[in-house]
Amino acid sequence: MTRTTAALAAFMLGAGLFLTACGPTHEGAGQAKPAGNSSADTQQLQQMQQKVDSAESAAAQAESDATQNN
Repeated sequence: MTRTTAALAAFMLGAGLFLTACGPTHEGAGQAKPAGNSSADTQQLQQMQQKVDSAESAAAQAESDATQNN
């Protein structure tokens, strides 16, 4: 395993843990959310999707760089 591959794996693991920690929290089984939260939920979902897209882009760039260097 090259250093670049190890760094990429560590980055992806860290990004996954970060996104998991920043995700929605459990508010209790069987409890309905108030209707006013749908806008906040949509915004949070969009922010999380942007973070995932950024992580995927960074991983693809790192892989490309590693391929060019080898």
